[in-house]
Amino acid sequence: MILAVLFANTDGNILVERFHGVPAEERLHWRSFLVKLGAENLRGARNEELLVASHKSVYIVYTMLGDVCIYVVGKDEYDELALSEVIFVITSAVKDVCGKPPTERLFLDKYGRICLCLDEIVWKGMLENTEKDRIRRLIRLKPPVEP
Repeated sequence: MILAVLFANTDGNILVERFHGVPAEERLHWRSFLVKLGAENLRGARNEELLVASHKSVYIVYTMLGDVCIYVVGKDEYDELALSEVIFVITSAVKDVCGKPPTERLFLDKYGRICLCLDEIVWKGMLENTEKDRIRRLIRLKPPVEP
């Protein structure tokens, strides 16, 4: 199961998070752990260079994309190899929506479409869609949300 997908800026502020099967009382621990992990290891990392860690029985794959840090956490069948496929699909979708590796401002400008993409890629802790064209078609079908 994919336990979490988090996007954070370089200062460690969470931009988007999706937890699946993680109790509410453990989420703060995961947020702080992932941000600290990124702060220690992503400085100087190349764009889209994948880094891998494990914590307890859980695997973590994380990377930088422009000014945004992306973390994917999984367990059981979602080991580091499966999570690298998940993060590849996510980074491709974000670049597709933004047109390039995003700055924090561009990411926040495209926040709605990125969230729609994320919901089509990971659904209830499972990798749902991996094809860029299919994801693009599916997010086009979503009705606009009334404020």
